[in-house]
Amino acid sequence: MRQSIFNIIKTRFDLSIDQAHEDSITSSLKKSVDFVGANLWTLIFAIFIASIGLNVNSTAVIIGAMLISPLMGPIMGVGLGLGIYDVDLVKKGLRNLLVATFIGIVTSTLYFIITPLHTAQSELLARTTPSIWDVFIAFFGGLAGMVGASRKEKGNVIPGVAIATALMPPLCTAGFGLATGNLAYFFGAIYLYSINSVFICYGTIIIVRFLKFERRHFTDKIYENKISRYIYIILIITILPSIYLGYRIVDKSIFENNAQKFVNSNFHLKKTQVVNQKNIYGGDTNKIELLLIGAEMPQSTIDSIVAKMPAHGLKHTLLDVKQGLDAKQEIDFAQIKASILEDVFKKDSSNRFNTVHEGLGDNLPDIGGELKALFPAMKSYTATRTIMHSLDSLQHKDSMTMVVIDTKRFLTLTEREKLNAWLKTRLQADSIRLIVEQE
Repeated sequence: MRQSIFNIIKTRFDLSIDQAHEDSITSSLKKSVDFVGANLWTLIFAIFIASIGLNVNSTAVIIGAMLISPLMGPIMGVGLGLGIYDVDLVKKGLRNLLVATFIGIVTSTLYFIITPLHTAQSELLARTTPSIWDVFIAFFGGLAGMVGASRKEKGNVIPGVAIATALMPPLCTAGFGLATGNLAYFFGAIYLYSINSVFICYGTIIIVRFLKFERRHFTDKIYENKISRYIYIILIITILPSIYLGYRIVDKSIFENNAQKFVNSNFHLKKTQVVNQKNIYGGDTNKIELLLIGAEMPQSTIDSIVAKMPAHGLKHTLLDVKQGLDAKQEIDFAQIKASILEDVFKKDSSNRFNTVHEGLGDNLPDIGGELKALFPAMKSYTATRTIMHSLDSLQHKDSMTMVVIDTKRFLTLTEREKLNAWLKTRLQADSIRLIVEQE
């Protein structure tokens, strides 16, 4: 009975089922390594598409670019070469990967130099700070990619891996960092790109070894051993940085998680509010910077909170608490504004764009979708019914509808008049006070 269950399980997880012939697999992967002709032009076009997607913050466009991208080819080729001891394939894969990386960065840098939009949107910022999950995604993506490549029917596994591991966006983000002179973005994006490349390659090696692909042998045994040593050295050189990067990511993620729990547990006060928290990871010594407003906390209370830090896994972490608006302190007022706005929006997420003042009647409709369709230059808006008080007469006040629009470009007088008339009709308002802000 046990043997029968074991056989059933073994059959279920047997990768030899529907496996293509080894020669067919290696031939297909070797062809995908080259970056000449169509592959090269496809990469350039995909880089432009991904850069535009990051620039306008469009997830759909970015996904489309990742489907087009041929970057998986050389990475899996290196993994195959390391798995079967094919030195020529490893060299070829690395050479083409470097060429593809260079062309990708140059292309994206060129785009971000000529584009009029230079604001770092959320999709772009997400590619500057890798996390532990990126390591896992790339590693399991490499496993899935090689399993998919070894099937007779390829299916959509490799395009799916390309989307999940997101090789293209960090390469474009690196170009954005160079174009805008922001080296932090550049190195953060290259860091993520390196993690994805290394762990996809490592996942490929594991599946190649698991499927017992035939390894290369040489007539000269001494030369074979020498080549084997070189391959092991390349493998170790490839893996060691990824281990270090993985350790740093895990350590940083743990620190940030512990820091957030520590602040939530100890600074949830009635008369004092945390308006800005900055977690600074330094490896050996970390730092948490807090800006508080409200009732000032005595130093003795802060000291007692600091004493709790080791219990939260923050033994080698400094706590820097700033209170009030002391002119001697360096305060990021943009962060304060963003924090306060975020808190306000969280309290009314279901009606985030509308503010209803007391005594002003019904809510305003959500017109975001219509605005975007009619005026593509719109980035965001807020609409509210409010009261205009006359300073000449305390008894005189008028109700009005105020609309604040944030646009990507300057609106002409004709466009403003058209927008004002449409808002007046759509919001059923007697009068509209329209404020247009351009980035």
